Amino acid sequence: MDSSEHGPSVSSTGVASGGNLPPGLTEEEAEEMQVELTKVDDEIQTLRQVLVAKERHAAELKRRLGISPISEIKQNLTKGWHEVQCSNAYLTASATLEEIGRSDAYKRTQETLSQAGQMTSAAFSSMGSAIRNQFGEMRNSPSFKTFEDKVENMKYKVMGQSNEETDRSHTSNNAPF
Repeated sequence: MDSSEHGPSVSSTGVASGGNLPPGLTEEEAEEMQVELTKVDDEIQTLRQVLVAKERHAAELKRRLGISPISEIKQNLTKGWHEVQCSNAYLTASATLEEIGRSDAYKRTQETLSQAGQMTSAAFSSMGSAIRNQFGEMRNSPSFKTFEDKVENMKYKVMGQSNEETDRSHTSNNAPF
């Protein structure tokens, strides 16, 4: 490890270059601190190397045991959900919700919303019936019958021409060699 990784550059005396010593610090103390800093930095680098080696070893053991990242995630989620369910906040919230569910206000609100839903359903059903009746009346009206006849005539004319052309092409294609 070079000295650039240790912070400020160190002069031949071991004191940080580029300035004076901090107040109340002798040159000897600064030099001792610099030596200690170098040792600590070396220890940190060694610990990083050991950690990387341990992580590789753990990954290899997991691989050999058949523990996949997905199974680890599932296990972590299961453990986390269990911890949530055991937490005071969750237990308190569950108890509060149970109390609310047993309260008269909740029951009255639930009944009111149920009735409103039934009334809304009935209203939509009635509206659907009314629309269906209106369409039935409209379909039986003379103007709709006239429109329907015109569309049918147009369809016959278009389909009739199309069928005649198809018939001609079949007869011309069936000519002898």
